[in-house]
Amino acid sequence: MRTVVSVFGVQPFRIGGAETYARELSVQLGRLGWKSVLCYLSEPPDEVKKFLSLPNVTIEVVEEFAQLNLAGVKGIGRILRRHRPDILHLYFTSFLGVYPWLAKVCNVKQVCFTDQTSRPAGHVAQRAPWWKRVAVRFINFPLDHVVCVSDYGRRCLDILRVLPSDRYKLIYNAVDRSRVAPATNKRSEFCRRFEIPENRVIVLQVSWIIPEKGIPHLLKVAQRVVAEDSNVQFVLVGEGAYRDQYTKDAIDLGLGDHITWTGLVQDPFGEGVFEAADIICQVSNWEEVFGWMIAEGMAHGKPVVATRVGGIPELVSDGTTGYLVERDEIEYTAGRILELTRNAELRREMGENGRRKVETDFDLERNIAKVISIYGLANG
Repeated sequence: MRTVVSVFGVQPFRIGGAETYARELSVQLGRLGWKSVLCYLSEPPDEVKKFLSLPNVTIEVVEEFAQLNLAGVKGIGRILRRHRPDILHLYFTSFLGVYPWLAKVCNVKQVCFTDQTSRPAGHVAQRAPWWKRVAVRFINFPLDHVVCVSDYGRRCLDILRVLPSDRYKLIYNAVDRSRVAPATNKRSEFCRRFEIPENRVIVLQVSWIIPEKGIPHLLKVAQRVVAEDSNVQFVLVGEGAYRDQYTKDAIDLGLGDHITWTGLVQDPFGEGVFEAADIICQVSNWEEVFGWMIAEGMAHGKPVVATRVGGIPELVSDGTTGYLVERDEIEYTAGRILELTRNAELRREMGENGRRKVETDFDLERNIAKVISIYGLANG
């Protein structure tokens, strides 16, 4: 059986965007009679492993490969020799590395890379110096295709002039719409689980609890919103090194029981995270290359308030599917959230517009078919 090895430089701790992507890729490869090898940094927990497991799937673990050290090179080399793939696809790994050359040494016919890199706040892409362009072109010579998950990401790479422009392919990250269930009682279950009064309007952000995701900004926004409308609950789903500090900051800001920290949720779709929400927030500080959680919220028919950074404006149409705000606009951001909390019809209208946007641009089955076409495989 011919094989694609997909190397994901992440720990598959929950059923998120990367895991649903991997499963759909495996499904479509299976229809074509191909084997799908999924390589991760750690063993998936049982629920995730069950979700990923298909007749054509093999799961491999190489703990060291993200560091580009000798152990990682040996680990990936061992997998390439064991499975003898026709195609190697790298995700959430460094743009520069030895793996493309390693693949060619192991007689892999095609090497692809997907760029999921968010840039620092205020990043301005500039053409690289000539010597750097020459070096990067040599290092990445074996790369046949670079998949960009937003036009922002494609432009950032293209401006560098380190690879020919025709190697960049724009294919958005996407959402498995088949997992978006019709309205159920999951909102009630979610609220009971986290002791949230059901009558409150829920403003949700799903992200790592880190400065890059704009959590300090969101807490100040929440303070303004709650001062105007005590019927609003801010819910932050995720974990991160700064959670204890931000929890203390929320107390100092007087948010009291108007903010909920859930920690990690293993299956946000299955456990009603997005169904419980009335409004989705993503107030990232850095230049977010895409915004997977935004697309997932839109698929559930929720309006979005998000910062105008990176690739986010490619998802959120200001005034149509939600509102775009600037990084430091505390009052303006609070005002847009309050406008939505007070107008259920506006929430419904913007949510429906967002759902249609997902159907058009961010449908997982359709976008994975584009990846399959890059491989040169017929997917009829």
